[in-house]
Amino acid sequence: MQVSVRRLSLYPLGVARSALLSPSPRLLSPGTRTLFSETGVWEKEYRPETRRRVEEWWHPRIMAQWRKDALEEDSKGKKFYVLSMFPYPSGRLHMGHVRVYTISDTIGHFQRMRGHQVLNPMGWDAFGLPAENAAIERGLDPEEWTKREEELLGLEVTTCLPDYYRWTQYLFVKLFQAGLAYQKEAVVNWDPVDQTVLADEQVDENGRSWRSGALVEQKLLTQWFIKTTNYAKPLLDALADLPEWYGVKAMQANWIGDCTGCYFDFKLKVNGEETGETLSAYSSSPETVFGAAYLAILPSHRLLHGSSSVRSVLEKDSLTEVTAHNLFTDHEVPVVISHKEAFDGYLDTVIGIPDCSEEDLSVARALNLRWTTVLKSDEDGTQTLVNSDEFSGLTRQQAFDSITQKSRDQRVGGHLTSSKLRDWLISRQRYWGTPIPVVHCGSCGPVAVPEDELPVTLPKLPSLTGKGTSPLEDAHDWVSCTCPRCKGPARRETDTMDTFVDSAWYYFRYTDPQNTVRPFERHLADHWLPVDVYIGGKEHAVMHLYYARFLCHFCKDQGLVAHREPFRKLLVQGLIKGQTFKLADSGQYLKREDIDFTDKEPVARRGGRVEVTFEKMSKSKHNGLDPQDVVQQYGVDTVRLYILYAAPPEQDILWNVKTDALPGVLRWQSRLWQLVTKLRAARQPGDIPNPSLLKKKELAETKKIWDNKNYAVQEVTSHFTGDFLFNAAISRLMGLTNTLSSATAAVVQHNYSHVIKDVFKHSDGNGQRKRKVNLTCLFFPLSPVTPQINNKACGSVTVPLQVSKDSERVQQLILESPLGQKLLSARSIKRAILSPRTALINFLVEE
Repeated sequence: MQVSVRRLSLYPLGVARSALLSPSPRLLSPGTRTLFSETGVWEKEYRPETRRRVEEWWHPRIMAQWRKDALEEDSKGKKFYVLSMFPYPSGRLHMGHVRVYTISDTIGHFQRMRGHQVLNPMGWDAFGLPAENAAIERGLDPEEWTKREEELLGLEVTTCLPDYYRWTQYLFVKLFQAGLAYQKEAVVNWDPVDQTVLADEQVDENGRSWRSGALVEQKLLTQWFIKTTNYAKPLLDALADLPEWYGVKAMQANWIGDCTGCYFDFKLKVNGEETGETLSAYSSSPETVFGAAYLAILPSHRLLHGSSSVRSVLEKDSLTEVTAHNLFTDHEVPVVISHKEAFDGYLDTVIGIPDCSEEDLSVARALNLRWTTVLKSDEDGTQTLVNSDEFSGLTRQQAFDSITQKSRDQRVGGHLTSSKLRDWLISRQRYWGTPIPVVHCGSCGPVAVPEDELPVTLPKLPSLTGKGTSPLEDAHDWVSCTCPRCKGPARRETDTMDTFVDSAWYYFRYTDPQNTVRPFERHLADHWLPVDVYIGGKEHAVMHLYYARFLCHFCKDQGLVAHREPFRKLLVQGLIKGQTFKLADSGQYLKREDIDFTDKEPVARRGGRVEVTFEKMSKSKHNGLDPQDVVQQYGVDTVRLYILYAAPPEQDILWNVKTDALPGVLRWQSRLWQLVTKLRAARQPGDIPNPSLLKKKELAETKKIWDNKNYAVQEVTSHFTGDFLFNAAISRLMGLTNTLSSATAAVVQHNYSHVIKDVFKHSDGNGQRKRKVNLTCLFFPLSPVTPQINNKACGSVTVPLQVSKDSERVQQLILESPLGQKLLSARSIKRAILSPRTALINFLVEE
């Protein structure tokens, strides 16, 4: 099961990563003449046609080798899990996808070459608005549309398949059973274009939908939430144990806020009778909760606008007949409608405690309320609790810790959080999403679907419009069901889950993608997690990362995994921005062909000054690039090198082929080709390198090259494992290329080539001996070794220093040397002994 996922990481940007970036090579038989012998002449110039043919030749062979390597991968190697964030199903891949998967492939291949056991999987966040809207536009069923795209991309983990979302539902049931998934009426963000609810994080600073761009409206709906606020403090504290995340840790901490208070649970009563309505209220000083005088709600609170049974009573007066029973203190306080339009942060319900706030004190006095004093000041200035049951006599800090802990133990509140953080709204009124596995029973209320009845699959619908209420409401046979608890009539939940739920746990599923018994085996998840390098855009720094971290913390508490944090290093990727043209007066975006570039400043052909900027690529701005077109023009290798060389990963790339890094990449590829050409000219078939012919100056030259190569290896390794400055690594390799290119002809001809990694192969087309070339390992410092024959010295042979202690290699090199050929080729060698102290080897031969 693991191998099938690892195999996905072995493809370059073609094939599994994207058929859009793949050349279409045909596999050639071993006897077929290669690119380099079709004409019998080495092509000295690296022209676009040469580049294309090189890629077509090597592409299937590299893939075949990687498949073989995956099957033979050493399971004893150190694990390395590199992961790119899930792509959304928006149809064709764009250059942003090319960038993130180029980076992850590069890291994965590098770590595999170091001998590590690498997991670099690929999947698809296939549920959600993009896929549903794309299917509606084409008049297709979303499942049909998604399957087409999945077949194109050849992906392993796809969130819209029942064998995946069964386990999304399983985790939801776990949350529901833990009291962390609940339903309530809430004023929500409504996207009037996509006709669905948006989480707060999906609304931008201008009040517009992150997806459609529509101005968001406020609407009161019954929605499902996940109580992420219960994990706010652990999630905040755990950031300290993570390495620096390119500023994202600060963004996460700011999103969570200072976790200095908590919620307590209340049950509402009218005239002493319970109403069935529950309410959570926030206190910034939970240690003084026994001194509560009232519970205050905002005029915009759901209880005053929704279908609550206490609404009519609350509307009568600001000091209402409704009381709130604190489940922790067992005290009862009145519910007050505040005159404020807003409390701190996003709070809509707070506990008024006169001992802690002058404002709370004035409200309590104005309403003539009674309360209990719970703080006593000592002579040294410290405050201790009084009239607080078992907590009396404790200092405020001691009481803070004890009260919040006991509240958590009793499951009536006490989880430290901030006033600015709200629970995760996951309901979506759309069809194409994971069905929420809950049925509504008139007798039992909401009941989770039993685990052995999962998955709750989506029904087929005749058509979709993407407008109005949830489309599942119309699937009457599917909606009507039986309550799992009382066996009476019930109705299925018709909202579906936000796609962020699907992507909050996919990194677990990758470790065990074919498991049909559970979401994943713990020992596999524990082996691979945490993800060593997680790669994605900074736009997901709050929402996705926060939700994924929350779910990992939850799974740890459920005993499903050993690790609390899912990701170790975070590699934030910038955008690829396209050159954008728009009219200065109206802001209308223009196509390039609509602009006259004759003068120094571009102008619109229809008149008007044009502003030139670089913006995120999109169809509406006419500044996008189709990766297929770019690859067709420059080749896969060139595009990947450009992506890595143009800028550090966290910086944006401004795509301008005339002035940016692309010409430099093309020049480097040509220099590499010329370097191989130089080597081929120096090493003709039949030539045998003879290092003993090298003079002192030339030996010093090989030492310099060797030192330069070692420095390049050190720097590249540091960049690939530490700061991920791939552009700096490539610059270092460019410098090494210059050093190798400056090598004299004698050094190139007579220095031993110790083959480590094959760069090019060629044959004469008739199955004759193939020769391998390694540009980074051509030149080694040399060491003279004295051969002895039956204890008698007979000259000297120069061997590479790094193999001078390897008895088999030294013996082989001497036997292949002119001296060895002359003195030993016709002799029967019984044994060869390499001295551990001096540079000599003694051949014992028959006389």
